[in-house]
Amino acid sequence: MRRNNRPHDRVRDIRITRNFTKFAEGSALIELGDTRVLCTVSVDNGVPPFLRDSGQGWLTAEYAMLPRSTMNRIARGKTSGRAFEIQRLVGRSLRSVVELSLLGERTLRVDCDVLQADGGTRTAAITGSFVALYDAIRHLRDHGDLKVWPIRNMCAAVSAGIVEGKHLLDLDYEEDSSAQTDLNFVMADDGGIIEVQATAEQEPFPRDSLDKLLDLCRAGVQQMIAAQKDALEITDA
Repeated sequence: MRRNNRPHDRVRDIRITRNFTKFAEGSALIELGDTRVLCTVSVDNGVPPFLRDSGQGWLTAEYAMLPRSTMNRIARGKTSGRAFEIQRLVGRSLRSVVELSLLGERTLRVDCDVLQADGGTRTAAITGSFVALYDAIRHLRDHGDLKVWPIRNMCAAVSAGIVEGKHLLDLDYEEDSSAQTDLNFVMADDGGIIEVQATAEQEPFPRDSLDKLLDLCRAGVQQMIAAQKDALEITDA
């Protein structure tokens, strides 16, 4: 039985608190079970050199784990290969749902800081960052800095895996550390797939298992997007 008797196809309890910090144009604290990630979005005038005088904006992301976000202290000031890979994933995911040409020559800087890690930090970072991004862009619009709304779709992410032969959605740390297969999945609210990362940890897995994990993740992302909409007070009407 999973922790808290959670069904195999349910994400952990999710809570998103908007405007968690005072100064960022957009911020959100996402709590996914015992995982907590603070996501902020800052708006800077100007773009990287390769975009200067193009009229186009840019979005970039950084990801870090606080020293005691895990059972053992993590040293400050070092960006691991894992952190570098995750921040690139966050940036790619958010850029896929924003029309950068509508931002003007501005850079949206996304910061994801893991306060407490219990599995799924990268998927929580993407899901929480979208909420912070939405509010940052809403801030620009409300201050008259944007003429056209640039967000094309919502996006969120979730993990899944095979643990002791069972296909499970949204793995916590204990499940992830013993998984035979793990998968991270990013999807837009219209069903378009943004990214799939699937890895066999012990032995190759069959195609039908991949299909089962993808089906779980599609349903899981919908649960995440529902939480985003509740936090942002977005209705489908």
